[in-house]
Amino acid sequence: MSEESTPKAIGNLQVGMALEGTVKRIEIYGAFVDVGVGQDGLLHVSQLGKSDVKSVGDVLKVGEKLTVYIYKIENGRIALTLVAQPTMSWDSIGEGQMLTGKVVRIENFGVFVDIGAERPGMVHVSELADGYVKNPGDVVKVDQEVQVRVLKINRKKRQIDLSMKTQSEAYEAAPDEKDDESFTSMEMAFRKAMGKDENSANNRNARNRRDTRKSQEDIIARTLREHSNTK
Repeated sequence: MSEESTPKAIGNLQVGMALEGTVKRIEIYGAFVDVGVGQDGLLHVSQLGKSDVKSVGDVLKVGEKLTVYIYKIENGRIALTLVAQPTMSWDSIGEGQMLTGKVVRIENFGVFVDIGAERPGMVHVSELADGYVKNPGDVVKVDQEVQVRVLKINRKKRQIDLSMKTQSEAYEAAPDEKDDESFTSMEMAFRKAMGKDENSANNRNARNRRDTRKSQEDIIARTLREHSNTK
């Protein structure tokens, strides 16, 4: 930011604005930072961009210069954050939109891509390529820049589903891959002949699928929280 455009008064500040500041005082609950408007802003311990901070002094030092962002302006008080504010609002994201993002995490069921929103979006393994993908790591790497298309936005859960396919097509399983609920006629006859309880097997398969989905949802939620705290 040039010297001419540097805000000189609180009235010139805007939420999300990036400023250069100097740490003036450190307290248990945060640090006061001089941002050049005649009143120090408060950088609360929760806005340091790190989790489990035991002491603000472990992260900041008096006299240290740093880039801060305007988090909130209320009743003449300035709240600051070290977490870069989203460059894209939820209202500006629409289904079908093409975006450029960066891969920030890879899991066996898909990858997380930072598109500049509050949280990264997720590309399911079935949406990584037009063909069958067994291992997401074979297609992308962490920090790789990728082109994605917005498939779905869940504003309540703050989740964004993305796709890297070049064309819209239904997911196709590997040729020799079978759905865990389907059995050949021979398998069914064998189960019946052996007196197996098919309902029990189906129930077990259903429980396994629920457990897998729950595990994936836990990983997704944890990844989104971690990214929000460190971005």
